[in-house]
Amino acid sequence: MSAAPVARDDRTGEPTDVLSRGRDLHLNHYGAARLPFACVGGRGLELDVVDLSAQGRGRRLRLLDASAGYASATLGGAHPVVRAALTRGTAVGNVTDELGSLERAELLDRLFGSGGLWTDHFPAGRYHVSGRNSGSEGNELALRLVLESRFDGRRLRPRPGKERRDTILAFQGAWHGWTGGMVPLLNRRHYRAGLPAPDAAGPYGVRVEHIPFGDPGALAEYFATSADRLLAVVVEPIQGDAGILPPPHGYLRELARRCAADDVLLVADEVLTFAKTGHWFAMRDADGPVPTDITVIGKFLGMGAVSTSMVIARKELTVRPSGAVTTSDLRPLNCAVIRDGIEHIESEGLLRRSADVGVHLAERLDAALVGRHPDVFTEVRGTGAMLGVELTAAAADRIGELRGELIEAGVYAEFMAGAGKRPDGRRYIHPTLRIVLPLIATATQADEIVDRVAAGARATR
Repeated sequence: MSAAPVARDDRTGEPTDVLSRGRDLHLNHYGAARLPFACVGGRGLELDVVDLSAQGRGRRLRLLDASAGYASATLGGAHPVVRAALTRGTAVGNVTDELGSLERAELLDRLFGSGGLWTDHFPAGRYHVSGRNSGSEGNELALRLVLESRFDGRRLRPRPGKERRDTILAFQGAWHGWTGGMVPLLNRRHYRAGLPAPDAAGPYGVRVEHIPFGDPGALAEYFATSADRLLAVVVEPIQGDAGILPPPHGYLRELARRCAADDVLLVADEVLTFAKTGHWFAMRDADGPVPTDITVIGKFLGMGAVSTSMVIARKELTVRPSGAVTTSDLRPLNCAVIRDGIEHIESEGLLRRSADVGVHLAERLDAALVGRHPDVFTEVRGTGAMLGVELTAAAADRIGELRGELIEAGVYAEFMAGAGKRPDGRRYIHPTLRIVLPLIATATQADEIVDRVAAGARATR
């Protein structure tokens, strides 16, 4: 594989007109001009892309995808296991959650039944599971379970002892999704200004408060002064949008200990981290799994083929009758894709392999980007298949140009917002290049991505 994209002129072979019209009809979420490219195919880590710009209209590029499709393409593109699961899944019925389904039953039994694959994190018989369309929707259901835990649905009044539990604790720099219920958990004003805020004054009002992430002192101080009003804590085990920020060793376990001691629910948002750290779950440390009351997983769960999420909650956490019905609750097609993908990951040892590739990739990123391009990159963070390389202040002001040069160098990548200015003397976190590789990625492909990113960085000088 070369260090530059495969390019050819194909100005009549692709429907560039309809691609351009479709782009204009699609809601622009970004507030700036879109990248002038469209994907028309791909396999593994490769994307076949058409240039829609006026200067290069119809030009074809073959890129390496360092984003794994918004961190969702677990096995890359067009993987035969996923393709076979999609075919099988279309022939197993279309029941919703009102009726049982063999695909759903086999999946849940494999993961959570006696001796199940995930029972080290979720002991058999103590948890139940629901599915949703996306990570944001999964987090919405988690929030609903939290709020229902303080309410007696039969008597329509607060549960005894829960009357003053009106606070949800989140973390500075957190990202839990764009939906109305999740936006208040984001402490950045840009995302919240002009949108409805939680009503803290009513009988079932909710307050959301934020403390610094990964600061044991701030955590201890908050619980010492506010635990009597605290209903739940929502945490990413590694903060994503803030710039791939891991907490210090022992922090997550201490958080779980404090929540258990003060009867506070702990919600782990593992939508991004699921299956990316060399283990299925990032809520763990050297002593093993860190216990949670609710865990939300997504992205890699759908194998890049279906948008789906799971909410895994202690069985005593539930909702009032019909309060969580949804068309998308673990439909058979989704379950087929999830189960076959997970079985393939297990049988091929892809979690361990991805962790090894991640160690190699982190070393290369540090040497080839931070070491040789300190004017562009400052620090490598993360673990396993999910790494971030923070930009310098100067490079952060030129992200648009840098993304364009990366594409010209043959790599598609994303940038996270960074945590920005943080209180109490914590250093500013600039936007961060996020590199998420499918679990099938090899060390050779990781090297190729680093080489192409370095070429793009050189081109910005």
